[in-house]
Amino acid sequence: TARAQANLLQQQKPDGHWCGELIVDSTLCSDYIVFMHWCGEVDAQLQRRCVRHILKRQLPDGGWNIYHGGPSEINASVKAYLALKLAGSSVDAPFMREARATILRLGGIPQMNTFSKLYLALLGQFPWKYLPAIPIEMVLLPKWAPFHIYKMSSWSRAMLLPLGIINHFKPTRVLPGDKQLHELYPLGTEQADLRLPRSEKFWTWRNFFLRLDDTLKFLQPLRIGHLRRRALEVAERWMVERIGEGSDGLAAVYPAMLNCMIALRVLGYTKKNPTYAKAEKDFAGLFLDDPEDFRLQPCLSPVWDTAITIISLAESGVAPEHPALQKAADWLIGKEVRIRGDWAVNNPYPEASGWAFEYNNVYYPDTDDTAMVLMALRLVQPRHRQSLNELFRRALGWQLSFQCDD
Repeated sequence: TARAQANLLQQQKPDGHWCGELIVDSTLCSDYIVFMHWCGEVDAQLQRRCVRHILKRQLPDGGWNIYHGGPSEINASVKAYLALKLAGSSVDAPFMREARATILRLGGIPQMNTFSKLYLALLGQFPWKYLPAIPIEMVLLPKWAPFHIYKMSSWSRAMLLPLGIINHFKPTRVLPGDKQLHELYPLGTEQADLRLPRSEKFWTWRNFFLRLDDTLKFLQPLRIGHLRRRALEVAERWMVERIGEGSDGLAAVYPAMLNCMIALRVLGYTKKNPTYAKAEKDFAGLFLDDPEDFRLQPCLSPVWDTAITIISLAESGVAPEHPALQKAADWLIGKEVRIRGDWAVNNPYPEASGWAFEYNNVYYPDTDDTAMVLMALRLVQPRHRQSLNELFRRALGWQLSFQCDD
């Protein structure tokens, strides 16, 4: 126990918090290479480091997985193959031949999920017409509608709105012939109908949404111009507000942040634009600059890590008045979110409180991080008792306001 405590205390940051690494698969580096080539702005050094990361994670059968110890997975494998090919790897290299064989064994590009196919579409490697419609007009739907953006999770909302902008413009950079992915389509499938297949039963939710998609695509050419323009303006404003001060990027999570940068570019934001520059800087904050193995994290977890570390140390016998715990508690107190974010659309509770997962994500505090922080502060009992009591009153009231009717 003493050795574990000492190890944790040694990892504490100078300002009192802890932040461990969120370890994920190779797809983040693969996607980033794709993004650089789509932009036409390739950082050669970063690309080389991403390539090393990808190759280091190739499995013996030639593919790539999405969790440690897992089997080769089609999306991760195609993304890695594309990234390596864009970066200059020869299709005749042994590791590329092995990757190609595994990808075809897994069904090739037609078996990829929709999000992965969208990144291929950006480079002309999958037809846009076979991707689901994402009508940006959804941002204009009223709260009483059966569907509107505040009836989905914050993570989904932050993913979907930039995708709606991208889907409108369909910005495609056509790759030169030697960079394309014809070889990853099983024979006879590249020119086939690549729509998602329907279920055999007439009525299933899958078939319902596929028919809805067909309807939306049929109506898309009939869209009313001014309505589409207004929807794009509202979506842009929504997105820009949420990457401003108090946020480390859109929802402070990798997929939304990457989609946001793509959406900003297609809306005409240049690299020198302050809004885009901040989005790019926030995204770079996900880089883990290990000289031996550069990698990207999906997000950063300081609030959760600090709270759970305080709990671990306190419950294992470290005294509540220990300077490290007091400093950590002060850091957590300083991270309380005091603005009414997206949650206020559906929750009329008047007093803002709560904690987010990341360093700065003021629009999206959440109940699980808030619970962890309150448990940690209860164990440590920071010095300022009166202000702490007020914080507990405020945060508990906010937390309880989210309790469901059942």
